[in-house]
Amino acid sequence: RRIGLLRDGDVVVTGADLAQGRGFDLDHARVFARTAPEQKLGIVDELRAAGHVVAMTGDGVNDAPALRRADVGVAMGRSGSEVARQAADLVLLDDDFATIVEAVAEGRRVYDNIRRFLVYGLAGGAAEVLIMLVGPALGMALPLLPAQVLWVNLLTHGLPGVALGTEPGEPDSLRRPPRDPAQGVLAAGVLPAILGIGTTIAAVSLVLAEVAQHRGLPWQSMLLVTLTMQQLYVALVLRSARRSVVATGLRGNPSLLLAVLLNVGLLVLAVQWGPLLELLGTRQLTAGQLGACSLVALATPVGIEVAKAVLRRTRA
Repeated sequence: RRIGLLRDGDVVVTGADLAQGRGFDLDHARVFARTAPEQKLGIVDELRAAGHVVAMTGDGVNDAPALRRADVGVAMGRSGSEVARQAADLVLLDDDFATIVEAVAEGRRVYDNIRRFLVYGLAGGAAEVLIMLVGPALGMALPLLPAQVLWVNLLTHGLPGVALGTEPGEPDSLRRPPRDPAQGVLAAGVLPAILGIGTTIAAVSLVLAEVAQHRGLPWQSMLLVTLTMQQLYVALVLRSARRSVVATGLRGNPSLLLAVLLNVGLLVLAVQWGPLLELLGTRQLTAGQLGACSLVALATPVGIEVAKAVLRRTRA
């Protein structure tokens, strides 16, 4: 009780209780004490049957069956037996339980970053495909030249994508319940996010290009800038699935901020510098046209922020 392991209403179940056939309520059985090896295995089975994700730590030969049966078996690396280490999924080299907490936090950080990159990369790719398919129907014979598509991918899927993989873990990552082990990486809202963000990026880019075309402006170059800026903005707002970009801040991942700023500079060069104009087939844009593209490109990240605010309100 002094260390907070037992709370009011919790009970301790002993091996003797289990041997006498006394059942236990998983909602209140907090501690199992002095249990036999076969009883440990039964406890793991009961917890898993109730839908829990079970981690089991052990060091002896008699712990091996339960270590093997648990979702995550953790054996002691220093004091553990060879049988326990072979049966486990993970070996705790320093025998320090605090390392388990750090490992769980790191695992969740890596998993979250994989999902962020998938949303970011696949949404941008979907937007480019939609633009190339829908653009001709709007009178744009070739919305983007091949070299321009490559330039967009270089700026958006290169350094920013790598930088997203270095995003620190979210503050509440250890307060979240474990995910379903059978859940795919595209589940839990990832696929709808890809489709929603990709469609929005494409729609905003095509609307701006259509307006620019009707006004006799260099619509293809403006389309290139708007498409790229949206994806760079999205990289900043996708740093958290629930927290706003204001709450997340811009300094938590300096490598991402640096990558975005660098690629914005390269994007400006693509519509200003002579050699790149010739290489990419772009046309020079005025400061006003660049500013208009940058402002219009804010539509997608603002939409994402609104969606996150609604999500926070509905799940509060």
